[in-house]
Amino acid sequence: MEPFRVDEIVRRLLERVPPALRSVQDDLESNFRAVLRERLSRLDLVSRDEFDAQARVLERARAQLEALEARLAALESGGAGTASGGSAAGG
Repeated sequence: MEPFRVDEIVRRLLERVPPALRSVQDDLESNFRAVLRERLSRLDLVSRDEFDAQARVLERARAQLEALEARLAALESGGAGTASGGSAAGG
């Protein structure tokens, strides 16, 4: 996870600390950061850029699959026996 996001989470956690504990805020902040970074590092996360790139690859693959399915359907519906080189499939 990006450092600025961890900082944002830490800031939000610190806002919820009761006023009586604010005197130990620096200790809490460093502990929050350490725990969050350690726990988040264990997760199998990807960056937003990597996710978006994979989404684009998937979209292209879907478009190619749809085009191939349409092409196959067209071949199967008309004259596919001669295009495949055999007439055993046709009957």
